[in-house]
Amino acid sequence: MAYQLISFVLCPFVQRSVITLKEKRVPFEITYIDLQNPPEWFPAISPMGKVPVLRVDENRVLFESAVINEYLDETNPPPLHPQDPWRRAHNRAWIEFGSNLIGRQYRMLMAPDEDGFIQERDGLLADLRYVEQQLGEGPFFNGAAFSLTDTAYAPLLMRLDLIERRHPQGLFAQTPKVGAWRDALLARPAVRGSVVTDFQERFNAYFAEQGGYLGKYLA
Repeated sequence: MAYQLISFVLCPFVQRSVITLKEKRVPFEITYIDLQNPPEWFPAISPMGKVPVLRVDENRVLFESAVINEYLDETNPPPLHPQDPWRRAHNRAWIEFGSNLIGRQYRMLMAPDEDGFIQERDGLLADLRYVEQQLGEGPFFNGAAFSLTDTAYAPLLMRLDLIERRHPQGLFAQTPKVGAWRDALLARPAVRGSVVTDFQERFNAYFAEQGGYLGKYLA
């Protein structure tokens, strides 16, 4: 049986695992659910009520994107984690930091007014400046080698790119290494193919409907 990945169509955390699966050329099926009205079987396999969930076989499931990606990396060589133990731990730390950035980005998208938006935008910029300090010559987080850290940040940077197109804030101009990293990631076939074909339209429509400050720019 092929892996089954349970997803919400706009979820950045699911996208992390899709990229990993595609990079490793591992067969999988993806099942989209409505998190506001999940199917009856979903709570039994997702104790936190979140996606992604990876069904490994009929009796085994995993949840949490970082855990899923570690499992996929360990069971489907070659590895996407660095071989050096310190570097591998360093990457894991920055993957966790990236998860916090995704939360910050979501709060920015949902901010009800301009003041709330500016507060989250400035916080996101401060976080991106930390990331900027970790990047070298590129094109990826660890240099020439694509890694799980790249899979972790690609969804964040893809969404930020969409926001910048509609309501430019100059975030990449202020973090040029992050901007170059974004370009390298968005050019990657596994990243481009990790979302549905009408992702941009769905993304804009979803957040426009939420009624936040950014919604009027995404509509």
